[in-house]
Amino acid sequence: MAKEHNLGQAIKTVRAARGLSQEAFSDVSSRTYLSTLERGLKSPTLSKLAELCEVMRIHPLTLLTLAYATEAGQAEQLLAQVREELDDILASNNP
Repeated sequence: MAKEHNLGQAIKTVRAARGLSQEAFSDVSSRTYLSTLERGLKSPTLSKLAELCEVMRIHPLTLLTLAYATEAGQAEQLLAQVREELDDILASNNP
């Protein structure tokens, strides 16, 4: 059984860690929309995700890593996997 990856919970975690209210996102999102994201009822587009991350002052990959790192210490494993996959992809594009 695959583990659940929770982007909504990651958004809420970062928002709280940064001391931001849902109203702090009013330039890029309504409080209602942000609430539906945090509850996992909707998924943002990549452009919307980038806007939200800008408000939280983090890179979108940081948020995605947090969403996928469901256990302590798992972020390092994920980042190593991403580094390896990127190296493989870039190497195959540069003969």
